[in-house]
Amino acid sequence: MADDGAAQKRARMNAETKVVYLVASGDLRLSANKLCWQAQQEMEAQLGQAFKALGWEVIRAHPFDPKLQHGFIWNQRMGMDVFRSIPKDAFVVVAEAVWQYSYHVLAGLRDHVGPVLTVANWSGQWPGLVGMLNLNASLTKMQREYSTLWSETFTDEFFVSGLGQWLREGRIQHDQSHVQVADLTQFPAELVSLGSELGRELRERKAIMGIFDEGCMGMYNGIFDDEVLNATGIYKERLSQSALIAEMRLVTDKEATDVFQWLVQCGFTFNFGSDEATELTKAQVHEQCKMYIAAIRIAHDFSCDMIGIQYQQGLKDMAPASDLPEGLMNNVERPPVFDRTTGAELFNGKAVVHFNEVDQGAAVDALVTNRVWTKLGFDPATTLHDIRWGSQYQSDDGMDEFVWVFEISGSAPPSHFKDGYKGASGERQPPMYFPLGGSTLKGVSKPGEIVWSRVFLMDGVLNV
Repeated sequence: MADDGAAQKRARMNAETKVVYLVASGDLRLSANKLCWQAQQEMEAQLGQAFKALGWEVIRAHPFDPKLQHGFIWNQRMGMDVFRSIPKDAFVVVAEAVWQYSYHVLAGLRDHVGPVLTVANWSGQWPGLVGMLNLNASLTKMQREYSTLWSETFTDEFFVSGLGQWLREGRIQHDQSHVQVADLTQFPAELVSLGSELGRELRERKAIMGIFDEGCMGMYNGIFDDEVLNATGIYKERLSQSALIAEMRLVTDKEATDVFQWLVQCGFTFNFGSDEATELTKAQVHEQCKMYIAAIRIAHDFSCDMIGIQYQQGLKDMAPASDLPEGLMNNVERPPVFDRTTGAELFNGKAVVHFNEVDQGAAVDALVTNRVWTKLGFDPATTLHDIRWGSQYQSDDGMDEFVWVFEISGSAPPSHFKDGYKGASGERQPPMYFPLGGSTLKGVSKPGEIVWSRVFLMDGVLNV
Protein backbone atom coordinates (compact mmCIF):
# COMPACT_ATOMS: atom_id res chain seq x y z
CA MET A 1 0.00 0.00 0.00
CA ALA A 2 2.79 2.44 0.89
CA ASP A 3 5.50 3.49 -1.53
CA ASP A 4 8.13 4.82 0.86
CA GLY A 5 10.45 6.00 -1.89
CA ALA A 6 7.76 8.02 -3.64
CA ALA A 7 6.54 9.46 -0.33
CA GLN A 8 10.02 10.61 0.63
CA LYS A 9 10.61 12.11 -2.83
CA ARG A 10 7.40 14.16 -2.55
CA ALA A 11 8.42 15.15 0.97
CA ARG A 12 11.73 16.51 -0.28
CA MET A 13 9.96 18.48 -3.03
CA ASN A 14 7.46 19.97 -0.58
CA ALA A 15 10.20 20.73 1.93
CA GLU A 16 11.45 23.39 -0.47
CA THR A 17 8.19 25.36 -0.18
CA LYS A 18 7.34 24.36 3.40
CA VAL A 19 3.62 24.81 2.88
CA VAL A 20 0.88 22.50 4.11
CA TYR A 21 -2.80 22.77 3.20
CA LEU A 22 -5.36 22.29 5.99
CA VAL A 23 -8.92 21.03 5.51
CA ALA A 24 -11.59 20.42 8.14
CA SER A 25 -14.49 18.08 7.47
CA GLY A 26 -17.58 18.81 9.53
CA ASP A 27 -21.09 17.64 10.20
CA LEU A 28 -23.93 17.78 7.70
CA ARG A 29 -26.10 19.44 10.36
CA LEU A 30 -25.72 23.22 10.55
CA SER A 31 -26.60 23.35 14.25
CA ALA A 32 -23.73 21.01 15.14
CA ASN A 33 -21.21 22.86 12.98
CA LYS A 34 -22.09 26.22 14.51
CA LEU A 35 -21.93 24.99 18.08
CA CYS A 36 -18.64 23.11 17.64
CA TRP A 37 -16.83 25.71 15.54
CA GLN A 38 -15.10 27.40 18.50
CA ALA A 39 -13.41 24.15 19.55
CA GLN A 40 -12.23 23.64 15.97
CA GLN A 41 -10.78 27.16 15.84
CA GLU A 42 -8.88 26.62 19.07
CA MET A 43 -7.47 23.32 17.85
CA GLU A 44 -6.39 24.79 14.49
CA ALA A 45 -4.61 27.67 16.26
CA GLN A 46 -2.58 25.21 18.33
CA LEU A 47 -1.87 23.08 15.29
CA GLY A 48 -0.75 26.13 13.31
CA GLN A 49 1.73 27.04 16.04
CA ALA A 50 3.17 23.52 15.93
CA PHE A 51 3.78 23.77 12.18
CA LYS A 52 5.19 27.29 12.56
CA ALA A 53 7.66 26.09 15.19
CA LEU A 54 9.01 23.63 12.62
CA GLY A 55 9.28 26.34 9.97
CA TRP A 56 6.16 25.45 7.96
CA GLU A 57 3.26 27.63 6.84
CA VAL A 58 -0.35 26.39 7.06
CA ILE A 59 -2.76 27.48 4.33
CA ARG A 60 -6.42 26.86 5.14
CA ALA A 61 -7.90 25.50 1.92
CA HIS A 62 -11.42 26.80 2.60
CA PRO A 63 -12.50 29.95 4.46
CA PHE A 64 -14.89 30.64 7.31
CA ASP A 65 -18.42 31.17 5.99
CA PRO A 66 -20.00 34.19 7.72
CA LYS A 67 -23.50 33.20 6.62
CA LEU A 68 -23.23 29.66 7.98
CA GLN A 69 -21.10 30.83 10.95
CA HIS A 70 -18.57 28.03 10.64
CA GLY A 71 -15.59 27.01 8.51
CA PHE A 72 -16.21 23.31 7.98
CA ILE A 73 -16.55 21.36 4.74
CA TRP A 74 -20.18 20.43 5.23
CA ASN A 75 -21.13 18.43 2.15
CA GLN A 76 -19.57 16.20 -0.49
CA ARG A 77 -19.73 18.69 -3.37
CA MET A 78 -17.95 21.31 -1.31
CA GLY A 79 -15.20 18.82 -0.47
CA MET A 80 -14.71 17.99 -4.13
CA ASP A 81 -14.44 21.66 -5.03
CA VAL A 82 -12.03 22.45 -2.19
CA PHE A 83 -9.59 19.75 -3.28
CA ARG A 84 -9.60 21.10 -6.84
CA SER A 85 -7.83 24.19 -5.44
CA ILE A 86 -5.12 22.19 -3.67
CA PRO A 87 -1.98 21.20 -5.63
CA LYS A 88 -2.09 17.45 -6.19
CA ASP A 89 1.32 16.78 -4.67
CA ALA A 90 0.94 19.13 -1.68
CA PHE A 91 1.12 18.11 1.95
CA VAL A 92 -2.48 17.95 3.28
CA VAL A 93 -3.57 17.80 6.92
CA VAL A 94 -7.15 16.94 7.84
CA ALA A 95 -7.72 18.52 11.26
CA GLU A 96 -10.65 17.34 13.40
CA ALA A 97 -11.90 18.56 16.78
CA VAL A 98 -15.46 17.37 16.12
CA TRP A 99 -17.50 14.51 14.75
CA GLN A 100 -17.35 14.71 10.97
CA TYR A 101 -18.84 13.03 7.90
CA SER A 102 -15.91 11.31 6.20
CA TYR A 103 -17.47 11.23 2.75
CA HIS A 104 -17.21 15.03 2.60
CA VAL A 105 -13.48 14.68 1.87
CA LEU A 106 -13.00 11.12 0.61
CA ALA A 107 -13.31 12.02 -3.08
CA GLY A 108 -10.56 14.61 -2.78
CA LEU A 109 -8.32 12.38 -0.67
CA ARG A 110 -8.74 9.43 -3.05
CA ASP A 111 -7.25 11.39 -5.96
CA HIS A 112 -4.72 13.41 -4.00
CA VAL A 113 -1.11 12.38 -4.69
CA GLY A 114 0.77 14.12 -1.89
CA PRO A 115 1.14 12.98 1.74
CA VAL A 116 -1.98 13.07 3.93
CA LEU A 117 -1.99 13.52 7.71
CA THR A 118 -5.10 13.16 9.87
CA VAL A 119 -4.99 14.96 13.21
CA ALA A 120 -7.38 15.08 16.19
CA ASN A 121 -7.41 16.94 19.47
CA TRP A 122 -7.31 14.77 22.59
CA SER A 123 -10.40 16.17 24.27
CA GLY A 124 -13.59 14.89 25.85
CA GLN A 125 -15.63 17.93 24.80
CA TRP A 126 -16.60 16.87 21.27
CA PRO A 127 -15.82 13.55 19.56
CA GLY A 128 -12.92 14.79 17.44
CA LEU A 129 -10.92 11.63 18.09
CA VAL A 130 -13.87 9.51 16.95
CA GLY A 131 -14.23 11.66 13.84
CA MET A 132 -10.57 11.16 12.97
CA LEU A 133 -10.70 7.43 13.62
CA ASN A 134 -13.71 7.11 11.32
CA LEU A 135 -11.84 8.95 8.59
CA ASN A 136 -8.82 6.71 9.17
CA ALA A 137 -10.97 3.59 8.86
CA SER A 138 -12.51 4.95 5.66
CA LEU A 139 -9.07 5.64 4.18
CA THR A 140 -7.96 2.15 5.22
CA LYS A 141 -10.94 0.61 3.43
CA MET A 142 -10.14 2.81 0.41
CA GLN A 143 -6.51 1.58 0.54
CA ARG A 144 -5.32 5.17 0.55
CA GLU A 145 -2.03 5.72 2.39
CA TYR A 146 -2.14 8.22 5.27
CA SER A 147 -0.47 9.10 8.54
CA THR A 148 -2.19 10.03 11.79
CA LEU A 149 -1.47 11.99 14.98
CA TRP A 150 -3.34 13.27 18.02
CA SER A 151 -2.55 15.56 20.93
CA GLU A 152 -3.98 17.46 23.87
CA THR A 153 -1.60 20.42 23.66
CA PHE A 154 0.20 19.92 20.31
CA THR A 155 3.46 20.62 22.10
CA ASP A 156 4.17 17.15 23.58
CA GLU A 157 7.14 15.10 22.38
CA PHE A 158 4.97 12.37 20.80
CA PHE A 159 3.16 14.87 18.59
CA VAL A 160 6.10 17.12 17.75
CA SER A 161 8.42 14.26 16.82
CA GLY A 162 5.71 12.59 14.76
CA LEU A 163 4.92 15.80 12.94
CA GLY A 164 8.58 16.35 12.23
CA GLN A 165 8.90 12.87 10.74
CA TRP A 166 5.87 13.45 8.51
CA LEU A 167 7.26 16.75 7.23
CA ARG A 168 10.64 15.16 6.52
CA GLU A 169 9.54 11.81 5.10
CA GLY A 170 5.86 12.17 4.15
CA ARG A 171 4.87 9.36 6.52
CA ILE A 172 4.88 8.43 10.22
CA GLN A 173 5.93 5.04 11.53
CA HIS A 174 4.08 4.25 14.77
CA ASP A 175 5.05 1.42 17.11
CA GLN A 176 2.55 -1.37 16.40
CA SER A 177 4.34 -4.15 18.24
CA HIS A 178 1.25 -4.63 20.45
CA VAL A 179 -0.75 -5.79 17.39
CA GLN A 180 -0.42 -9.54 17.03
CA VAL A 181 -1.98 -12.04 14.63
CA ALA A 182 -4.06 -14.54 16.61
CA ASP A 183 -2.42 -17.94 16.81
CA LEU A 184 -5.24 -20.50 17.00
CA THR A 185 -2.83 -23.15 18.27
CA GLN A 186 -2.59 -21.15 21.52
CA PHE A 187 -6.34 -21.34 22.18
CA PRO A 188 -8.06 -24.23 24.02
CA ALA A 189 -9.03 -26.92 21.51
CA GLU A 190 -12.68 -26.95 22.64
CA LEU A 191 -13.04 -23.22 21.94
CA VAL A 192 -11.44 -23.52 18.50
CA SER A 193 -13.84 -26.39 17.77
CA LEU A 194 -16.81 -24.30 18.93
CA GLY A 195 -15.76 -21.38 16.75
CA SER A 196 -15.38 -23.64 13.73
CA GLU A 197 -18.80 -25.17 14.38
CA LEU A 198 -20.49 -21.77 14.61
CA GLY A 199 -18.66 -20.60 11.49
CA ARG A 200 -19.85 -23.61 9.50
CA GLU A 201 -23.38 -23.08 10.74
CA LEU A 202 -23.33 -19.44 9.60
CA ARG A 203 -22.01 -20.37 6.18
CA GLU A 204 -24.50 -23.21 5.71
CA ARG A 205 -27.70 -21.81 7.23
CA LYS A 206 -26.78 -18.21 6.37
CA ALA A 207 -28.03 -15.07 8.12
CA ILE A 208 -30.05 -12.02 7.10
CA MET A 209 -28.90 -8.50 7.90
CA GLY A 210 -31.94 -6.21 7.87
CA ILE A 211 -30.69 -2.73 7.12
CA PHE A 212 -32.91 0.34 7.28
CA ASP A 213 -31.22 2.59 4.70
CA GLU A 214 -27.55 1.89 4.04
CA GLY A 215 -24.87 4.33 5.12
CA CYS A 216 -25.00 6.76 8.05
CA MET A 217 -23.26 10.08 8.63
CA GLY A 218 -20.76 9.54 5.84
CA MET A 219 -19.30 6.39 7.40
CA TYR A 220 -17.89 4.82 4.26
CA ASN A 221 -16.00 2.36 6.43
CA GLY A 222 -19.27 0.99 7.80
CA ILE A 223 -20.53 -0.17 4.39
CA PHE A 224 -19.48 -3.67 3.29
CA ASP A 225 -19.99 -4.84 -0.29
CA ASP A 226 -22.29 -7.83 -0.74
CA GLU A 227 -19.49 -9.95 -2.21
CA VAL A 228 -17.45 -9.54 0.97
CA LEU A 229 -20.38 -10.18 3.31
CA ASN A 230 -21.83 -13.08 1.33
CA ALA A 231 -18.59 -15.03 1.71
CA THR A 232 -19.30 -15.18 5.46
CA GLY A 233 -22.86 -16.40 4.94
CA ILE A 234 -24.46 -13.01 5.65
CA TYR A 235 -26.89 -11.48 3.17
CA LYS A 236 -28.55 -8.05 3.28
CA GLU A 237 -32.28 -7.39 3.40
CA ARG A 238 -32.44 -3.77 2.28
CA LEU A 239 -35.23 -2.08 4.17
CA SER A 240 -36.35 1.55 4.32
CA GLN A 241 -36.73 3.92 7.23
CA SER A 242 -39.95 5.10 5.60
CA ALA A 243 -41.27 1.54 6.06
CA LEU A 244 -40.35 1.81 9.74
CA ILE A 245 -42.39 5.02 10.05
CA ALA A 246 -45.30 3.36 8.24
CA GLU A 247 -45.19 0.37 10.59
CA MET A 248 -45.09 2.71 13.60
CA ARG A 249 -48.44 4.13 12.48
CA LEU A 250 -49.96 0.66 12.75
CA VAL A 251 -48.90 0.24 16.38
CA THR A 252 -51.74 1.09 18.75
CA ASP A 253 -51.43 3.57 21.59
CA LYS A 254 -52.24 0.79 24.05
CA GLU A 255 -49.36 -1.34 22.77
CA ALA A 256 -46.95 1.57 23.16
CA THR A 257 -48.30 2.36 26.64
CA ASP A 258 -47.80 -1.27 27.69
CA VAL A 259 -44.12 -1.04 26.72
CA PHE A 260 -43.73 2.20 28.67
CA GLN A 261 -45.44 0.78 31.76
CA TRP A 262 -43.24 -2.33 31.60
CA LEU A 263 -40.15 -0.10 31.73
CA VAL A 264 -41.46 2.02 34.60
CA GLN A 265 -42.37 -1.08 36.62
CA CYS A 266 -38.80 -2.37 36.13
CA GLY A 267 -37.44 0.82 37.67
CA PHE A 268 -36.44 2.78 34.54
CA THR A 269 -36.20 6.51 35.32
CA PHE A 270 -37.25 8.99 32.63
CA ASN A 271 -36.17 12.57 33.27
CA PHE A 272 -39.22 14.28 31.84
CA GLY A 273 -39.80 17.95 31.23
CA SER A 274 -42.51 19.91 29.44
CA ASP A 275 -40.72 21.76 26.63
CA GLU A 276 -40.78 19.58 23.49
CA ALA A 277 -37.99 21.62 21.90
CA THR A 278 -35.42 21.16 24.65
CA GLU A 279 -36.67 18.56 27.14
CA LEU A 280 -37.70 14.91 27.13
CA THR A 281 -41.46 14.41 27.12
CA LYS A 282 -43.79 11.44 27.47
CA ALA A 283 -44.99 12.03 23.91
CA GLN A 284 -41.44 11.47 22.58
CA VAL A 285 -41.04 8.24 24.56
CA HIS A 286 -44.50 7.08 23.42
CA GLU A 287 -43.31 7.33 19.79
CA GLN A 288 -40.09 5.50 20.67
CA CYS A 289 -42.13 2.66 22.17
CA LYS A 290 -44.01 2.43 18.87
CA MET A 291 -40.69 2.33 17.00
CA TYR A 292 -39.48 -0.49 19.25
CA ILE A 293 -42.53 -2.59 18.45
CA ALA A 294 -42.47 -1.71 14.74
CA ALA A 295 -38.78 -2.59 14.33
CA ILE A 296 -39.19 -6.01 15.97
CA ARG A 297 -42.25 -6.80 13.85
CA ILE A 298 -40.40 -5.94 10.66
CA ALA A 299 -37.41 -8.04 11.80
CA HIS A 300 -39.80 -10.95 12.25
CA ASP A 301 -41.54 -10.36 8.90
CA PHE A 302 -38.24 -10.65 7.03
CA SER A 303 -36.70 -13.37 9.26
CA CYS A 304 -33.80 -11.04 10.09
CA ASP A 305 -31.00 -12.30 12.29
CA MET A 306 -30.05 -8.69 13.03
CA ILE A 307 -31.31 -5.25 12.10
CA GLY A 308 -29.81 -1.77 11.93
CA ILE A 309 -31.58 1.59 11.86
CA GLN A 310 -29.78 4.36 9.97
CA TYR A 311 -31.02 6.71 12.67
CA GLN A 312 -29.77 10.05 11.47
CA GLN A 313 -30.58 12.02 8.33
CA GLY A 314 -34.22 11.71 7.35
CA LEU A 315 -35.45 9.72 10.34
CA LYS A 316 -34.46 12.46 12.78
CA ASP A 317 -36.92 14.80 11.06
CA MET A 318 -39.75 12.25 11.15
CA ALA A 319 -39.53 10.64 14.60
CA PRO A 320 -37.69 10.81 17.92
CA ALA A 321 -34.24 9.19 18.06
CA SER A 322 -34.04 5.39 17.93
CA ASP A 323 -31.64 5.02 20.89
CA LEU A 324 -34.19 3.71 23.39
CA PRO A 325 -35.56 1.05 21.02
CA GLU A 326 -32.03 -0.01 20.04
CA GLY A 327 -30.84 -0.54 23.59
CA LEU A 328 -33.99 -2.47 24.50
CA MET A 329 -33.74 -4.77 21.48
CA ASN A 330 -30.16 -5.77 22.34
CA ASN A 331 -31.27 -6.88 25.81
CA VAL A 332 -32.62 -10.39 26.46
CA GLU A 333 -34.94 -9.09 29.19
CA ARG A 334 -37.11 -6.53 27.45
CA PRO A 335 -40.76 -5.53 26.95
CA PRO A 336 -42.64 -8.27 25.07
CA VAL A 337 -43.72 -7.62 21.47
CA PHE A 338 -46.50 -9.63 19.88
CA ASP A 339 -47.31 -10.61 16.32
CA ARG A 340 -49.86 -8.18 14.91
CA THR A 341 -52.03 -11.05 13.62
CA THR A 342 -51.51 -14.18 15.72
CA GLY A 343 -50.68 -12.54 19.03
CA ALA A 344 -47.63 -14.80 19.52
CA GLU A 345 -44.64 -13.23 21.30
CA LEU A 346 -41.82 -12.44 18.89
CA PHE A 347 -38.20 -13.42 19.64
CA ASN A 348 -39.32 -14.64 23.07
CA GLY A 349 -36.41 -14.88 25.51
CA LYS A 350 -33.92 -13.54 22.97
CA ALA A 351 -32.15 -10.30 22.19
CA VAL A 352 -32.99 -8.83 18.80
CA VAL A 353 -29.49 -8.04 17.59
CA HIS A 354 -29.35 -4.38 16.56
CA PHE A 355 -26.34 -2.58 15.07
CA ASN A 356 -26.25 1.14 15.75
CA GLU A 357 -26.12 3.60 12.85
CA VAL A 358 -26.30 0.72 10.33
CA ASP A 359 -22.57 0.20 10.90
CA GLN A 360 -21.96 -3.14 9.22
CA GLY A 361 -18.63 -3.59 10.99
CA ALA A 362 -20.57 -3.54 14.25
CA ALA A 363 -23.28 -5.75 12.70
CA VAL A 364 -21.07 -8.71 11.84
CA ASP A 365 -19.30 -8.46 15.18
CA ALA A 366 -22.59 -8.26 17.12
CA LEU A 367 -24.06 -11.28 15.37
CA VAL A 368 -20.99 -13.42 15.99
CA THR A 369 -20.72 -12.21 19.60
CA ASN A 370 -24.38 -12.98 20.20
CA ARG A 371 -24.02 -16.53 18.93
CA VAL A 372 -20.75 -17.25 20.72
CA TRP A 373 -21.92 -15.78 24.03
CA THR A 374 -25.23 -17.66 23.81
CA LYS A 375 -23.44 -20.94 23.13
CA LEU A 376 -21.14 -20.35 26.11
CA GLY A 377 -24.08 -19.57 28.37
CA PHE A 378 -23.24 -15.89 28.79
CA ASP A 379 -25.53 -12.87 28.50
CA PRO A 380 -25.44 -12.13 24.73
CA ALA A 381 -26.33 -8.43 25.02
CA THR A 382 -24.08 -6.28 22.88
CA THR A 383 -23.68 -2.60 22.16
CA LEU A 384 -21.58 -0.36 19.95
CA HIS A 385 -19.16 1.88 21.83
CA ASP A 386 -16.85 4.60 20.55
CA ILE A 387 -13.52 5.10 22.25
CA ARG A 388 -14.04 8.79 23.00
CA TRP A 389 -11.18 9.89 25.19
CA GLY A 390 -8.99 8.96 28.15
CA SER A 391 -7.05 10.50 31.01
CA GLN A 392 -5.02 9.66 34.09
CA TYR A 393 -7.37 9.34 37.07
CA GLN A 394 -6.47 9.61 40.74
CA SER A 395 -9.04 8.71 43.37
CA ASP A 396 -9.24 9.39 47.10
CA ASP A 397 -8.68 5.70 47.86
CA GLY A 398 -5.31 5.61 46.10
CA MET A 399 -6.23 4.63 42.56
CA ASP A 400 -3.87 6.10 39.98
CA GLU A 401 -4.69 4.65 36.57
CA PHE A 402 -5.29 5.69 33.00
CA VAL A 403 -9.04 5.51 32.37
CA TRP A 404 -10.54 5.11 28.90
CA VAL A 405 -13.97 6.58 28.23
CA PHE A 406 -16.21 4.42 26.04
CA GLU A 407 -19.43 6.04 24.89
CA ILE A 408 -22.26 5.64 22.47
CA SER A 409 -25.06 8.10 21.83
CA GLY A 410 -27.44 6.34 24.18
CA SER A 411 -28.38 2.78 23.23
CA ALA A 412 -26.64 0.52 25.74
CA PRO A 413 -28.55 -2.58 26.96
CA PRO A 414 -29.69 -2.45 30.62
CA SER A 415 -28.03 -5.79 31.45
CA HIS A 416 -24.69 -3.98 31.07
CA PHE A 417 -25.60 -1.60 33.93
CA LYS A 418 -24.69 -2.40 37.51
CA ASP A 419 -28.33 -2.09 38.62
CA GLY A 420 -30.02 -3.24 35.39
CA TYR A 421 -33.24 -1.40 34.60
CA LYS A 422 -33.22 0.21 38.05
CA GLY A 423 -29.95 1.85 37.09
CA ALA A 424 -31.22 2.95 33.68
CA SER A 425 -32.27 6.52 32.96
CA GLY A 426 -33.53 8.43 29.97
CA GLU A 427 -32.32 11.89 28.94
CA ARG A 428 -33.41 13.93 25.93
CA GLN A 429 -31.16 13.69 22.92
CA PRO A 430 -29.57 17.12 22.20
CA PRO A 431 -31.75 19.40 20.02
CA MET A 432 -28.79 20.24 17.75
CA TYR A 433 -28.71 16.61 16.61
CA PHE A 434 -32.32 15.51 17.14
CA PRO A 435 -35.01 18.19 16.72
CA LEU A 436 -37.77 15.74 17.73
CA GLY A 437 -35.90 14.54 20.81
CA GLY A 438 -36.19 11.04 22.18
CA SER A 439 -34.83 9.27 25.25
CA THR A 440 -31.43 7.74 25.64
CA LEU A 441 -30.88 4.46 27.49
CA LYS A 442 -28.20 5.48 29.93
CA GLY A 443 -26.53 3.86 32.92
CA VAL A 444 -23.31 3.16 34.80
CA SER A 445 -21.68 -0.03 33.56
CA LYS A 446 -20.96 -3.03 35.74
CA PRO A 447 -17.33 -3.24 36.89
CA GLY A 448 -15.18 -5.91 35.32
CA GLU A 449 -13.55 -7.02 32.11
CA ILE A 450 -15.02 -6.25 28.70
CA VAL A 451 -14.56 -7.67 25.22
CA TRP A 452 -14.22 -4.79 22.77
CA SER A 453 -14.01 -5.90 19.16
CA ARG A 454 -14.85 -4.81 15.67
CA VAL A 455 -14.92 -6.17 12.13
CA PHE A 456 -13.35 -3.86 9.54
CA LEU A 457 -12.25 -3.82 5.91
CA MET A 458 -8.54 -3.70 5.12
CA ASP A 459 -6.86 -4.75 1.88
CA GLY A 460 -10.26 -5.74 0.52
CA VAL A 461 -10.99 -8.40 3.14
CA LEU A 462 -12.74 -8.51 6.52
CA ASN A 463 -10.55 -8.34 9.62
CA VAL A 464 -11.35 -8.46 13.33
